[in-house]
Amino acid sequence: MLLQALAMGKDWNVVITGGEIPHLGAVALGIPRPSLRDPAVTSATVSVMTLTGHKEDEVARPAAHFLASRLGVPVVVSCGIHNDNIRQEDIQHINGMVQEALNDLVREACG
Repeated sequence: MLLQALAMGKDWNVVITGGEIPHLGAVALGIPRPSLRDPAVTSATVSVMTLTGHKEDEVARPAAHFLASRLGVPVVVSCGIHNDNIRQEDIQHINGMVQEALNDLVREACG
């Protein structure tokens, strides 16, 4: 799994790829906003476009939400990870690696 992040002024463009055949499977745009439950907390609204037959929205959506909420700026996340015959434990491992990389990005961006 590879995460690349490009700062575009205050905004971020993030690419998450990996597996046997990196590709474009989904794109998510996260826009920060006050939380509906507590306006003092920053949340995000996320819009997603997924290529037919792909499931990367399950990675792109939470990544865009996490980053836009934590960084407080618009974020685009494009994602394409392909592994033939992937198992549930493989998906969990990939999700864990993605979250670690997102945490690192937030630390670096806010550091």
